[in-house]
Parts: sequence; C-alpha cells; structure tokens
Amino acid sequence: MLGESHSLKHEFPELENLIDHLIASDMHFAKEAARYNSLDTEIRKLELKGSPIEDEDMKRLKMERADLKDELYELLQKASQ
Repeated sequence: MLGESHSLKHEFPELENLIDHLIASDMHFAKEAARYNSLDTEIRKLELKGSPIEDEDMKRLKMERADLKDELYELLQKASQ
C-alpha cells in the first residue's frame, strides 16, 4: 500500500523495547535506525506525491531501505540472544 509506514517499530512491534534499548545504547544501531527511518519517511512522502521521481530511483530507494531493514533485523536478533 502506498504511503504505508515501514518504521522499525511498525515492522517489528514485538521488538519495540529492544529497539529502544539499542537506540539508546548502541551508536551504530542508532545511526542505522535513524537512516532507515529517514529513508522510509522520504519514500512515503514521494509515494503520497505520486512518486515524482524516476521509477529506477524509487526502486533504488526501496532496495536501500530493504537492505537496511535486513541489517537492523540481524543486529536485533544478535542482541536478543
């Protein structure tokens, strides 16, 4: 669905406390989480404006978001062990 939030807490509601903990205690995680959420916000704004960029550019942004999500999920899994 266009304009839908894909924030970390929306994507992983069961890990919300761990996300908050890592943002407060792990500088690398906090930086990457901020980058992910910023990218998600940018994508949502573009979608709501009718994607006023080239399809390839939108695809690149979405792939970057997906790659970051995978990286952050891996960090969350390691921290939960």
